[in-house]
Amino acid sequence: MEFQAYDVALIPLIVALVGLVGRMGVTARFLPAVAIALGLVAGFVYVAPGDWRQAALAGVVMGLSAIGAYSGVKNTVQKRE
Repeated sequence: MEFQAYDVALIPLIVALVGLVGRMGVTARFLPAVAIALGLVAGFVYVAPGDWRQAALAGVVMGLSAIGAYSGVKNTVQKRE
């Protein structure tokens, strides 16, 4: 499985959407599940609509990457305050 540049560009979008969902009042413990769900949606709709295995794998990888990026940014911002 190869990630193209446009596939990896979905990760910041997922991070932004997870941040938005978090600001809407969703409990922080559910945000990783939201990120994986958004990654799966992106995988099935955009990355590999014809191959469910590749779409699922790409979606989970994007979701997990977004969780790590969101956590890193959140911790950095909290340390500044």
